[in-house]
Amino acid sequence: MVHDTGMTTDDPHSEEIAFTPVARVGDIPVGEGRTFEVSGRLVAIFFDGATYSAIDDLCPHMGASLGSGPLSDGVVTCPWHAWRFRLCDGAWCDNPKLSIDVFPVRIIDSVIAVAVLPSKPASLPPDDSSQHGLRQNL
Repeated sequence: MVHDTGMTTDDPHSEEIAFTPVARVGDIPVGEGRTFEVSGRLVAIFFDGATYSAIDDLCPHMGASLGSGPLSDGVVTCPWHAWRFRLCDGAWCDNPKLSIDVFPVRIIDSVIAVAVLPSKPASLPPDDSSQHGLRQNL
């Protein structure tokens, strides 16, 4: 039995993303979240009593784990500085123009699985030779 509980995409050019099993139904208590590493990223999965939801685990403010934050009415609160994010779309409640990633979740034979694109490695901007002397003098 497969049950989708997350987002879907209508983009015909999107790549098929594999779902990765992370836990069993019942492992995440109602009203709580847990953090899992999936495809090189930390993902917080929450259970509200009816639906499993997955978001980026790291708060963009200071990097706290959202998976340990309290959940209420579909909103998780960062445990460090109380930034609040909606599970349905990842939007920051105080300014919805800022959001974190939301990932599709499926329940397959009582296993919670999430689809996450691998994180892209960080890269530095190209070296600007006009700034080279400045960098050496810092």
